[in-house]
Amino acid sequence: CVDSILSRMPTLPEVLAALERIAPLRLAAEWDAVGLLVTPRRGNVARVLTCLTLTPEVAAEAVRERADLVLTHHPLPFRPVARLTPDTGTGRVLLELVAAGVGVWSSHTAWDSAAGGINQLLAAMIQLEGIAPIEPDREDPQVGFGRVGVAAAGTGLAALARLLAARLAANGVQLVGEPDRDAGRVAIVCGSGGDSVGQVAAAGCQTLVTGEIRLHQAVEARAAGLAVVALGHHASEHFAMAELGRRLAAEVPGVEAIRSRDDRDPLAWL
Repeated sequence: CVDSILSRMPTLPEVLAALERIAPLRLAAEWDAVGLLVTPRRGNVARVLTCLTLTPEVAAEAVRERADLVLTHHPLPFRPVARLTPDTGTGRVLLELVAAGVGVWSSHTAWDSAAGGINQLLAAMIQLEGIAPIEPDREDPQVGFGRVGVAAAGTGLAALARLLAARLAANGVQLVGEPDRDAGRVAIVCGSGGDSVGQVAAAGCQTLVTGEIRLHQAVEARAAGLAVVALGHHASEHFAMAELGRRLAAEVPGVEAIRSRDDRDPLAWL
């Protein structure tokens, strides 16, 4: 009975193989921490909880919802941990999950770059034409870092920003450049895309759509003639984690994907 029920449940290797097909880990940046970060206690995975960031609130939700695995975008742990104690936020979260037998898998830059991943979803959301990676993968040139495409003729910077804000339920959008300028050739780099200003400008783009950009990166963009739409880090990525869960559930019958209700943007607009 119990053993027979468990035997029909998807196994951890089956779930990991499906996630690898959806977001191949080889696409992740060299500095990143992706894949299985905490092994779940059980060898079977029936319920997964998706989130952008694994906070204490999300960890408690995962335990409460009896999830077997958390699919988080941002890795936890991200850097090597010298001590696993409740004295740190990372320690408290990981100890709670380990005690409950809940595993952790991180998609991060692998899901950013994948076919149908975050940057591809954003590019399709604003109906760019001729979508391609900014920096194609060596093995598969259809995927890779970022996306670039051309906005519909006459699409202004402010109109593009308002469309994205509405689709993503963003609380606010920052702009670099005149609101009525033509969006033109648009680069998409979700999350912290400010570091890519030089690369995007060199690729002949007129606009960069990203999550967040620092002051001096904005100055650099303006000097290069590059407009920027900064949607907020959370807004630029959060929506895509539910899609990752849906795709996993479609790939592996028997997996139930739950979208976290406690995964919220820590930055509020007044």
